[in-house]
Amino acid sequence: MTAPASRIYCSVDTTEIESARRIAGQVAGAVGGIKLGLEFFIAQGPAGVRAVVGEDGPPLFLDLKLHDIPNTVAGGVRAALPLKPAFMTIHSAGGPAMMRAAAETAATAGAGRPKILAVTVLTSLDEGDLGAVGQSVPVADQVVRLAKLAKASGVDGVVCSPAEVALVRAACGPDFILMVPGIRPAWAATNDQKRFMTPAEALAAGADHLVIGRPITADADPAAAARRIVAEIEASSGGTA
Repeated sequence: MTAPASRIYCSVDTTEIESARRIAGQVAGAVGGIKLGLEFFIAQGPAGVRAVVGEDGPPLFLDLKLHDIPNTVAGGVRAALPLKPAFMTIHSAGGPAMMRAAAETAATAGAGRPKILAVTVLTSLDEGDLGAVGQSVPVADQVVRLAKLAKASGVDGVVCSPAEVALVRAACGPDFILMVPGIRPAWAATNDQKRFMTPAEALAAGADHLVIGRPITADADPAAAARRIVAEIEASSGGTA
């Protein structure tokens, strides 16, 4: 079975290069990779990403959630290829043509290509929020609908909350990648996440990778917090995950 630590991507949510480099260094070896998102990318650009991850750094999850016309999203993916991200995100709501364009562009990088993940419904949203923007369906139904569309459009997987993991796994099969934010250990604050689960619960439901930010990065000892999460997973799964 895959070691629990390798399945955790630490979300580094800052605009500061030195802060990001410090956190990345602190959790090196304790997690499987680093997630850098829109906030950091707008502030620091590709050079900032390189400064944090480096040539031989941990796997990079570049979480930009691209959402535009197909040609523009394809261009965005193409521009990111030199950073060699392991994963990149787009919005499934951009539609099948946009998702196909992203997947086809990523494929041009060959074996080392980034895996394209389509965001379904953000973990900060609930059914009231969906209704406010005209999507008057249960969250779970919308997530499954978008996940099936993403698979049919050729992307590698989706980002979904842990509450929908089992449903998406059943709908999309065992080889579809599920990257799951909204993860909070039993001892951590929920903050702004409305649909969350413990790490062990999410993995048991079928998650492939977990995105965990503040429970690790806000701790006085981020590496120790990451190891505590791994120990919690191992204790719940009998030593495997």
